Amino acid sequence: MRVTDAETMDLVEMVLGGQVNKEIVNLINQHGGKAVGLTGKDGNFIRARKLMMENKDDPANPIDIGQVGEIASIDPSLIALLDSGDFIPVIAPIGVGSEGQTYNINADVVAGKIAEVLKAEKLVLLTNTPGVLDHAGNLLTGITPKQIDEMVADGTLSGGMLPKISSALDAARSGVKSVHILDGRVAHALLLEILTDKGVGTLIKSK
Repeated sequence: MRVTDAETMDLVEMVLGGQVNKEIVNLINQHGGKAVGLTGKDGNFIRARKLMMENKDDPANPIDIGQVGEIASIDPSLIALLDSGDFIPVIAPIGVGSEGQTYNINADVVAGKIAEVLKAEKLVLLTNTPGVLDHAGNLLTGITPKQIDEMVADGTLSGGMLPKISSALDAARSGVKSVHILDGRVAHALLLEILTDKGVGTLIKSK
């Protein structure tokens, strides 16, 4: 679980909403796209609320981890407006509270929720592992939500993969037809997964 104090939040917003976002926008534009950089504060389109961490020793008193947020709501109208002009939104996972507070949100959670709200055909999540692995470390090229529930329950899936899996499941169960978890270190991973029969990651189907 990330911890974000006010000083760190300023850095997060500067790096994710500024430097990294603009680098991605520039790369897309150099290759013929029309990208626009955003954070959830633009148009208040990602509304967030403070996220408290569970305190296992004292459940009645959750742990304050600073300006970390969870999504309260997403207004898709700004994305729809950009889409109508063939613009590509590049969104940094920063939300805004009811009183203007800035919140750091898990990027996989933001991607999954936006896919749900937009009723997307596909959601693609990039990671630094080959995909979803079984107990023996073998890549699972195809998996169902039911199988994922079983793998979470028996501890096969844990740690940093859990937010990705949780977002993937929520999206798959909310109408996104397929979710792909790919190894972002593989050259042309997206093209190989989407446009070839072989694929390079894990496909989670909605049914």
